[in-house]
Amino acid sequence: MWPARKFLLILMLLTLVGCSGTTFIYNRLDFILPWYLDDYVDLNRGQDAFLDEQLAPFLAWHRMEELPRYLEILDDIDATLDRDRDLTASDIEAISLEIERAWFRLEERGLDWLLALGGELSEEQVQEFLAALWKKQEKYEKKYLERSDAEYREDSYDSLVDNLQDYLGKLDKSQKQLLEEASGRLIRSDATWLSERGDWLRRLETLMQREPGWEQRLREALASRSDTVSEEYVQLYEHNLQVIYTALAQVFNSRTAKQDERLRGRLADLRKDFQTLIEQGREKGLAPAA
Repeated sequence: MWPARKFLLILMLLTLVGCSGTTFIYNRLDFILPWYLDDYVDLNRGQDAFLDEQLAPFLAWHRMEELPRYLEILDDIDATLDRDRDLTASDIEAISLEIERAWFRLEERGLDWLLALGGELSEEQVQEFLAALWKKQEKYEKKYLERSDAEYREDSYDSLVDNLQDYLGKLDKSQKQLLEEASGRLIRSDATWLSERGDWLRRLETLMQREPGWEQRLREALASRSDTVSEEYVQLYEHNLQVIYTALAQVFNSRTAKQDERLRGRLADLRKDFQTLIEQGREKGLAPAA
């Protein structure tokens, strides 16, 4: 996922949804998550009930512990925007790291119910799950690797523009020029990323043989995955991060009063939604699992 999307689509990353109507969608995650999982493996009635039991404490934890932390991230974003100086790439990076840590917490806690469910699957279902992942790999390879360099740059540019316009509104010519120049400085990483993803899927296939202790080994493999990627991928990723952080800072620094108003409004809406969800949780007597 592009660093720009990490910074701008905080809703998608931090509440597991990517559309408007935050509270409406969030309150239905117990229905949405099983539906999403159904794209990878068909569960029987007993497994559906088991999943419901596993999701309840996870969703309570997320609402009552994580959403207040997202409010703190919004506070930091507001404080960064209010500083009496131009934003820097380091400012954007600091916020991105906060969001990344939130994602890692979500991923780690989500493993509890994913691993529990994994222990309930039949061997046939495990193979169905792995086949779905490989099918997605093939889809990515066809979608990304067949692009020319020019198409890669165009896609990168379009993604940056679309994401920024979601929060700032229509960009002017000079702002688009900044993003076009940034897209030209990006180094293609799709082939390297897909190679790393394929290596991970092969490791996952071995782990999903579910020999005794497989759950802990999978946790450890996920926790250490950044230590196993190639140096080439790390260098590409770090280069592209800095290019995009710099471009984001430049565009935010050039935002008009109208764009600033739209940005503040979007952040305020997120804040209101998070606060509403937290209060609804209190009214329901929800408490995060220990």
